[in-house]
Order: sequence, then structure tokens, then C-alpha cells
Amino acid sequence: MTATTAAERFVERHIGTDAGARATMLAALGYSSTAELMRAAVPAAILAERGDDGVIPPAATEAEALAELRALAGRNRPARSMIGLGYYDTFTPAVIARGVFENPSWYTAYTPYQPEISQGRLEALLNFQTMVADLTGLATANASMLDEATAVVEGMLLARRASQSRSNVFLVDPDALPQTRAVLAHRAEALGIELREWGGSGAAEAEAFGVFVQYPGASGRVADPTALIAAVHASGGLAVVAADLLALTLLASPGSLGADIAVGTTQRFGVPMGFGGPHAGYLAVRAGLERQLPGRLVGVSQDADGAPAYRLSLQTREQHIRREKATSNICTAQVLLAVMAAMYAVYHGPGGLRAIAERVHGHTVALAAALRASGCELVSDSAFDTVRVRVPDAAAVVGRARERGYQLLQVDGTTVGISMDETTTAADVAAVAEAVGGGFATGEGERPARADAPGVGLPEGLRRADGYLRHPVFRTHRSETAMMRYLKTLADRDYALDRGMIPLGSCTMKLNAASELAAASWPEFARVHPFAPAEDVEGYLALIEQLETWLAEMTGYDTVSLQPNAGSQGELAGLLAIRGYHRSRGDDARDVCLIPASAHGTNAASAVLAGMRVVVVACDAAGNVDLGDLRARIAAHAETLSALMITYPSTHGVYEHDVLEITAAVHDAGGQVYIDGANLNALLGYARFGDLGGDVSHLNLHKTFAIPHGGGGPGVGPVAAKSHLAPFLPSHPRTQGGDAHGRAGGPVAAAPFGSASILPISWAYVRMMGARGLADATASAVLAANYIATRLRAHFPVLYTGEGGLVAHECILDLRPLRGRTGVSVDDVAKRLIDYGFHAPTMSFPVAGTLMVEPTESEDLAELDRFCDAMIAIHDEAERVGAGEWPADDNPLVNAPHTAESLVDAHWRHPYSRERAVFPVRSLVRAKYWPPVRRVDQAWGDRNLACACPPVEAFA
Repeated sequence: MTATTAAERFVERHIGTDAGARATMLAALGYSSTAELMRAAVPAAILAERGDDGVIPPAATEAEALAELRALAGRNRPARSMIGLGYYDTFTPAVIARGVFENPSWYTAYTPYQPEISQGRLEALLNFQTMVADLTGLATANASMLDEATAVVEGMLLARRASQSRSNVFLVDPDALPQTRAVLAHRAEALGIELREWGGSGAAEAEAFGVFVQYPGASGRVADPTALIAAVHASGGLAVVAADLLALTLLASPGSLGADIAVGTTQRFGVPMGFGGPHAGYLAVRAGLERQLPGRLVGVSQDADGAPAYRLSLQTREQHIRREKATSNICTAQVLLAVMAAMYAVYHGPGGLRAIAERVHGHTVALAAALRASGCELVSDSAFDTVRVRVPDAAAVVGRARERGYQLLQVDGTTVGISMDETTTAADVAAVAEAVGGGFATGEGERPARADAPGVGLPEGLRRADGYLRHPVFRTHRSETAMMRYLKTLADRDYALDRGMIPLGSCTMKLNAASELAAASWPEFARVHPFAPAEDVEGYLALIEQLETWLAEMTGYDTVSLQPNAGSQGELAGLLAIRGYHRSRGDDARDVCLIPASAHGTNAASAVLAGMRVVVVACDAAGNVDLGDLRARIAAHAETLSALMITYPSTHGVYEHDVLEITAAVHDAGGQVYIDGANLNALLGYARFGDLGGDVSHLNLHKTFAIPHGGGGPGVGPVAAKSHLAPFLPSHPRTQGGDAHGRAGGPVAAAPFGSASILPISWAYVRMMGARGLADATASAVLAANYIATRLRAHFPVLYTGEGGLVAHECILDLRPLRGRTGVSVDDVAKRLIDYGFHAPTMSFPVAGTLMVEPTESEDLAELDRFCDAMIAIHDEAERVGAGEWPADDNPLVNAPHTAESLVDAHWRHPYSRERAVFPVRSLVRAKYWPPVRRVDQAWGDRNLACACPPVEAFA
């Protein structure tokens, strides 16, 4: 690689502060260099000296990295996938690809916990929920799941807690998708749930807390499950139906068949296969089960003026918040992909979706007729989009089709599966029919044509009779002009990184560079089936191997699995690996997981779902793990200790000096150490989890490694481990060529490599930063957090610091003293920040009444100062409230945020000016973000739960 100029080095584009700005910030802190700052902040016992770059190549320029990605993409062999099994090629409407998937207004947003600045994507998610609820015929759908297999698991768990049956048996469809069966088996075993295949309706099916039906089946068969569902209901059980949404435009809805819960994927609604993901799963329930839904749920409430406003409903029942009482660990979801799927339905409308489904089904019928005419025997006489055919030599047929550019499914030695999709043409049908049926004409078989053989079709009793997608939003935006403007309108209502800093603590909202994201749209990566043969995906496999190797190097572990498609699933995979390790040694009694009181709620939720008992460890006044309490807990559970879960740096934003002593104490007692990678952005290049005593960690590629948050997903949560845990990390029954790293644990995601299509983002980030650039990013993030802490300390106490008064990459500002003096709450400050043009920091986590601020390395000094100036100005406004200048119930903070409508209100009666309300600083006059609603009434929305699109009249 030739020498590059400063302008060509990507690190200069990624890190927001230049050398001059960093010198200014360091001077404010009293340090001469970032190296000196990091030596003071990071405990000497764990600080790693910078050596060579190891296996990580020197930083490439953007052009060089994209050229390398093009070469890798070129190693993926183009083919028309007809494998099926829940993954289908699809056409993403260009207006959605450009207007959503490639639009930073959508992909750089965060989870809509601040509803006033999230109305656009909340409306999009409400469209998604309405679409799913309508098509499934059920009352309420949530705002997406991670994938279909995970959704089935969540449906099983929901059925168990809502069922009146005392049985621990869950019945599974023998025609279920194979990847779903594998994930179900792995997850059920840890929870003591017995899985049994059902074989029809009757008494045997009555002894179960629930039943799972695949509709249509993996084989393509469309069967009526009503008798089976009725039998399970009679014994107090619940029915979970995994349904293909496109098929449901023609088939009777699960709700009409008696299903209590419907699950599945929305991938074929305009979301590319992407070698397995990301895609938005879904979960819908009948009336009465909505308060037990896992994940997030968008609902309709009202703002301070009584106008309709969207928000996340029932947030207190989000399972990860319930910690050790959780029944699910789902935290993030797949918002960006859910928005794409919803907009696909908005754009096509009910008529367009039905027309696509009829075309798909028509091609299926035509293929079946052609195969029958060739003398082939069809496995089933009913089908929507998939036929299975018996042939003399399945491998020969699949090979012959591959030579013609088609990928078929080899079910066994004499059975081939063929699935149609939106992209299938009549020419495809003819070519595949010739490849499959031609075998009989070339002497490979001796089966005569049967003119009387049945064709395939949809059972008359299962044809859909009820309507769907009746809301005007699904019937209005037919033209591209209308769709483009609708997407723009929604995006303009929201605050994302394209507007300004999002200083959310524990979230790492850093730059998602356009060059990093470019490859995710390339068809060589996007239009690839996750079960394609290894020889067709050499580029993907090479990229994955490289990224796994780099991540292992950077974290001090021996192996990495990229399968978990969220941080929560990475946590679960790591804990299941620990469980498997102990059980392999005969230590079945080791089931206690120690978790500090400060930990994120998903830690405890994941431990529960891994079959562990949670024991909480206290933290001391400085925010560190209380060593005395830890030793006492270890002693009390010496024979049953399985693991300790800690986050490093801690959730309190400090580098704990006793981390080596903590991990040694756990190891001495026979336990394993799980280090949560949520805060790796404060450590990368300066210390490694494996060197701290970690046995396993999950990483967040959507934090540290630049994958965008997408408004609440996608995420990627790789799990990294030492070699002794490698055999228990996730594997998959359909991994191409097997697992060369000895990973043999059960899968936690539907696809072998999870959300593979966005892995090029993190690959590009590491490739363009290089080891030294990654360390520079860490130092810049720590510098930014300490600069903010120093500037704001006189106004808001910094709750926790390490030695020298330093923090890690985030700081917790204590607003409780301010409230005591003035009555102004943390909510008031957060909403007032909107008027100043900011997304609020993380509220009341991990300590109630605080704000946790994480600026990341990507913000420049001007933006950091703008935020500090806003916080100081808000502090001064609060003091004016405390001094009695403004009433406690009528002031700029308690009334925040202020809308454009409030600016033109003819009856302004507040004791402060309109200018003070909406232009508290003059710079906002020309660059104002206007929230579309005033403060949302959270309690009203929970009391009046409505989780589908409201009528247009509500906004009149």
C-alpha cells in the first residue's frame, strides 16, 4: 500500500476532533497528550503497551477498502436462489432502498425512548404493527423481533407463562423449518421444556402447554391446524403459528384458525436475504395477551395539548427492565428492517401484495404441472410457493440446476425442494422444470408421465375470506412521488445523527460512515441465501473468517462466533456456553450467576433464560463492585457458582482497579467470568477482556464497530471466548462446510452467521482504522467524556469517577441536587434539551435522577461545546425556577419541548417569552429542529392502550 496523506486517512474522517481541538481539550483537563490521559485513566495493571498491530492489517484508505470488498464480493457466485426455508429473493422498491435503507435520517437514529423527537419512526413502526396484526388476524403485534426462529422461541415462552396447563411439554410441527427446530431445541433444553413432535389431533396433543404450527410447512404443504389447536386449547394450552405473511394474503389468517400467537419473518417484504439477515421478525397475540408481549410495543397517546402522539407503550413491562424476573431478554429489535417491510406494504397496498402472492403461487402451480408432466412425483398436493419432488438422484438434479444458475434445496438423496418468490419469472420456471424433470428423459429415471396425478393448489377451506390493510396509509401512497414525500415527512419529524450529537450513555452513537455502509447494498452481498452452497459464498466466508480473527485479536480471546444477531443474544450464547462447559464436566449443580447491582437488565434476563439463578452483588459508594460482598456471595455459593457477569469499564463509567482481583476470586471458586462488551469503546487498543480474566464476552458491533443503530436495530452481538469454551459456542446445522473452529453448541439465531449482510460495515471500519486508529478512537472518546465532565462538573456533580477524578468514555451527571433545590426533574432537563436542538443523554440509568453522557470520538469540539453550553443554560433556567422567577408549574423546562404551533399561539399566557421557549440560543434561529408534538403523556397511553394506526380523523 502506498503512503497516504492526512486527507486520505480514514481515521481523520472518523474522529471528530483534530490535533488542535484535542490540545485545547487536554489543556482543560491538565494533560499534555492523550497517551498521558490514558495512562492516568486506565489502571496500570491492565494497560497494554502498544506493540505491533498483530493480525490486523495497517489502515487502508476508503478507496482501498472498497476495492478489497469488491474483490470479496466477486468471490460470491451469482445465482438465483430457490432454496426457500424461510428466505426468499425480493425486489426492494428503489424509493425505499434510497429513502430508508440508505438514508442516515433513518439508519443513524436511536431507539425511540424520547417519543417527542421520534414521531416519524414511531408512525412507521405502528404501520408495521398494523400490517402484521391485520395479516395474522390477531389483536396486537409488537414492533419486531430478531428473526423467525427467535420469535418462535419467544412465542413458546409466552405460551408457557400464559397457559393454564401444568405440563412442561411443547408440541412442535414435524414440518417446521429446520433452523427453527434447532434453535427451539437449544433454548428449550436450558429451561427444562420438553419438545415433542405432534402427529395430528387427539388426546396425545392435549398434554402440552402449547403447540407450534408452521403455516405453510417447510415442505410447502398447506394443512388445516384447527383440530389440533382446538385439542390443545381444551387442555389449557396455547397455539403458536409461524405464518408466511405473503401467503396470508391468500390463506386464512392464523387468528381465524384459532391461534393465540402468530410469529414469523417479514423478510420477503422488500428486505434482501443478505446471507441470513438482518430481517425483522414479528410476534402478534390475541386480545388479552398484549401485556405479556416481549420486546417493544408502539402505541398511541396524546401530548400536553391533547393532540395524538406516538410512544413506546408499557415500557415498564419490557422484559430486560425486569432483570432477574424477566421472561425474555429481548432488548433491541430490527427497527430499520421493520420500517422497510412496513413501507413495502404501504407502497404496494393490499391489492399489490395480493397480486405478488398470486404471481408467486401461479409460478408454483405452473412448475408443479410441468414436473408432473415429466413424470415426477410431488410430495404434497397443496402448496403456496414451494414444491418438493422425488427424483432418482437429488444431488445430480441440484448440480444440474446449479450449472444453469439456480440454487435448489437437496432435502435428502431422492427429494428436491424448489421455492418461488417475487423475482421468479416464467423463464425461471421453465429452466428449473427442465433441470429437474429432464432427468427422466436422459435415462436417470424410468417414471412415466401421469396425466391423472393431482396438481398443487391451496385448500379451498383455507382460502382467505377476511380483509386486511384497510387503513388509508396502505391505500394512499401508490405513486413514487407520494411515497418519497411520505418517507421525507416521517424522517423530518425525527432527530438522528444527521442532525446532531446523540450523547446517550451506554449506547455509543458514533459515526456510521457512508463508505462502511456501501457494500451492504451490493447485490453480491444482499441477494445471497444463508444456506447457499459453500462454493457459491467464498467471499462471504473469507470476510467472516477475517472479521472473526480480528475481533479475537482485539479482545484477547481464542475464537469468535458472529451468529448472535443482537447484544442480548450474544449474552445468552455466552452464558449457554458456560452452562454447557460446566455440564460437560459433571458440574450440573453450578447454576448461580453473580451480577452487580449496576448491570444492564439484559444481563440478569439472559442469565435466567440460560437456566441460571441470579444473585446480585452490591456496589460500593464509588460505583465499583463491592469486593467484600462479592467474596461473601462466592463463599455462600461455592458449590453452585457458575459465573460472574461484569461490565468493563463499569456501567457507572469508570475503570475499576480491582478487576483482576475480581476475576481471580471467581476462578478460584470454580466459576467462569463473563465480561459484557457494552463499553469496549473505552478499552479497545488499551486492554483486552481476555487479559482481564474474561472467559467469554459478547461485543456490540452496533456500538464499538460502527454498525448503525437503525432506530432500534439491527444489532450484532458476536460472542468471543477462550478455547475451553469454544466447543459450546453457537453452531448451526446448515453452516457451510461445517465449523473449522470446533464450535458445536446449539444455535441462537436462524442463520449460521446471523445478520451477515451488515458484517461488511464492521469489516470496513476495522480495515480503514487499523489497530492504531482504533486505539486513537478510544483515546478520543475518553478525552471527550472527560472534557464534558470537566466543563459541567461545577453545574452538575459527576456521580462516579476513578483515580484523579477521571471517567472512562461516559460520565453520569447527578441532577438530584438540582431537583432538590428547584423542583426541576431529569425529565424536564431531557425535554428542554430538545428545545436546544439535542437528543437527551440516557435518563435515570443506571441511577435514577441522573443523565449518563457518552459523546463518542466522532463529535467535534464545536458540538461538544454546544452541548455543554446548552446544559449550563438549562441549569441556569432551573435555578431561576428555584428562585421563584418562574412558577414551578409554568416555566420553560416543565413545558418543554415547545413546538412550532406553540410559537404562533394567539393566546400565549406563559411568564416567559416565545423567544425564550423556542430560541433559547440565537444559533437556533436558522437551524432549528422543531419537535412535532409537545410532551407526550406516557400514563394516558398505558391506560388507553391502542397499538394500531389511528383513524385519520384523530389528527384533524
